[in-house]
Amino acid sequence: MQLFDAEVKQAYAATAQLTGICRMRTGVVGSTANFPSIGKGQATVRTPQTDVVPLNVSTATTAVTLTNYNASEYSDIFDQQKVNFDERRELAQVVGSAIGRRQDQILLDALLAASAGTTVANTVVTSGSAAASDLNVGKILAAKKALDAGNVPPSDRHLVIHANSLSSLLGDERAVSADYANIRALVAGEINTFAGMVVHMIGDRDEGGLTKDGSNDRTCFALHKQSAAMAVGIMPSIEVNYVPEKTSFLVTAKLAAGAGVVDTAGLVDITCRES
Repeated sequence: MQLFDAEVKQAYAATAQLTGICRMRTGVVGSTANFPSIGKGQATVRTPQTDVVPLNVSTATTAVTLTNYNASEYSDIFDQQKVNFDERRELAQVVGSAIGRRQDQILLDALLAASAGTTVANTVVTSGSAAASDLNVGKILAAKKALDAGNVPPSDRHLVIHANSLSSLLGDERAVSADYANIRALVAGEINTFAGMVVHMIGDRDEGGLTKDGSNDRTCFALHKQSAAMAVGIMPSIEVNYVPEKTSFLVTAKLAAGAGVVDTAGLVDITCRES
């Protein structure tokens, strides 16, 4: 007879990290959802006794296709009696985290597939020569400049970076020194906000995450909340059902969602070369 420790060690795995950084429409019925956007116009001089000049504002629609996902695992009632921990509860956490990461990946895939309004180049000029670099303060400021130039509102800005990019940023004195900012980034090993953007760090993920290309270049993102959208038909949820044929409980997390980029002016690609 084996003795099981009641404190179960689950494998290290991330949960949802990107909830709330884009527009969200819930309760979608059907397989697609449309997100309309409207352009801008310019005022003209008013000439007395003449017809007004319409702005002729352009309109566009971004269609988002919903995809169904689930994450399931069985909890055998006979195996459950052999252990002294609540397996169903542990499995609920596992499948819940899996569906949360999938929700993140839906958005990441949409950002990766979109043509951003601006791309921060992989190279920076130092001492007269150009060299590829990982994430640094200069690149973040370049992304902020692009958003500012596009008149993107200063609130609700987000920065999505990889764990390796955060490590590189923490090595930039301008990001961690009290001479430049009143933060204690090295003490906590994290940066929550920078240059007016909320920082979201994600690590390597089986779902894909922020992938690298053959040149070790990884794309991070600076975006405004209204620039991307997610449509959800079935919100992330977990249910536990007994399946007599399996003499087991089936723990299932489910999600039906899709995402897209609505306005590329609010999205900046930041290319980072990892060593």
